[in-house]
Amino acid sequence: MLTANLRRWLALGTGVGLEVRTNDLRVTVVRVRPSGPQLVGATTIAGFRERHATQWGHEYAEFLRQHGAAHLTATVLLPRRDVIVRQLSLPGVPKRDLGAAISFQIDALHPFPEGEAVSAWTRLGSAGAVLIGITRQSSLQHYVALFAEAGIKVSAFTFFGAVLHAAIRLISTPPSGGFLGLCQTEGGWEAYGESAARPLFTATLDLPRDKAAALAAAELRLPVEAEPLEISALLAAPSLSELSGDALSYAAALAGACPWLARPVNLLPAGQRASSSRAMLVPTAVLALILLALLGGLASISPVEDRRYLAALQDEIARLEPQARRAASLDRSIETIRARARLLDDIRRRSKADLDALNELTRLLAPPTWVNAIELTRSSATLNGETEQAGPLLRLIDSSPLFQNSEFLIPLARAGKNEVFRIRAAREGATR
Repeated sequence: MLTANLRRWLALGTGVGLEVRTNDLRVTVVRVRPSGPQLVGATTIAGFRERHATQWGHEYAEFLRQHGAAHLTATVLLPRRDVIVRQLSLPGVPKRDLGAAISFQIDALHPFPEGEAVSAWTRLGSAGAVLIGITRQSSLQHYVALFAEAGIKVSAFTFFGAVLHAAIRLISTPPSGGFLGLCQTEGGWEAYGESAARPLFTATLDLPRDKAAALAAAELRLPVEAEPLEISALLAAPSLSELSGDALSYAAALAGACPWLARPVNLLPAGQRASSSRAMLVPTAVLALILLALLGGLASISPVEDRRYLAALQDEIARLEPQARRAASLDRSIETIRARARLLDDIRRRSKADLDALNELTRLLAPPTWVNAIELTRSSATLNGETEQAGPLLRLIDSSPLFQNSEFLIPLARAGKNEVFRIRAAREGATR
């Protein structure tokens, strides 16, 4: 974890915070330096819900252009009514398993139909507490489409508690022992606090300031004498009077200025997040240089090294070739043995099939029928014999499951009281 001094020196960037209010959009641009944040400019886009998106989108773009921030993306603070905020306590769960543990419980944390919830989370300290934001898929896509139509590039959709938790840790350390911050919004007093009893508490209280502070302090289990702070004071604002009720969009701008230090819960899917930081090009440039260096190294390999490698490869082939030949010989011997074993198995199966056929013919051709010659092949059985009436023999033999398509090979002839026959029947299921 970075120390406060190191975080301060790494705090460099400019961010745009955009707070979605009931009918207006509050836009704030903040420049962050190690010396502290500076409020570059703020404006209100009135009645955006009733106006065409391209109209107020042009107003937004013109404001950014005037303050040299036209290339920046926005960190959008969604209305409280559009986000369900939950906290989970998962002590003892390793960091690598947190995502799976949260996914296992997420369906119990919202009332939306299956597949309609979009969620994101962040850790709150090291005690296993997790902050989760959940919004409806249709609501999120409405804002995505609305800002896209207005031409506004968005890097994050977040909510009040998550952005405050990230922003107050950007270049400073939160007060120890717990604290409570208040700011007035169009819905009442927005309260944000942290304590040993509650890792994070946030609520909108439509009460007088004193009563709102007392109720929030009771939820946080803070001492009675603890004085509530202005949220702007927690954000290291350069001048509290400059914010004039813009603490929420100011916090979103702070988080967007240094995304590598302040990482609020981002409900926008990764594939839809816009990026405008020029620093994001640095990894690409470094990788390109490394690739060029590798290509140069490959091109500089000497042909002598190639010949040496080829010679070593040929020596290794020559060394292993006798072993390969022995292995091939063993494979051939094994295959020969397997073929012999298969042949023996076939012979055993054929002998059994022939005995079964003889037994079946013995059963079928009972006295006074007698047979003086039987010829069995793999596909047929030929019988020579005599009986009183030879005609029914064909149907009798075909009734057996072992024979079919029986026929007389010669015309029937009389020999005394008997008829001489020669019958051939196909063997069913015989191996060819």
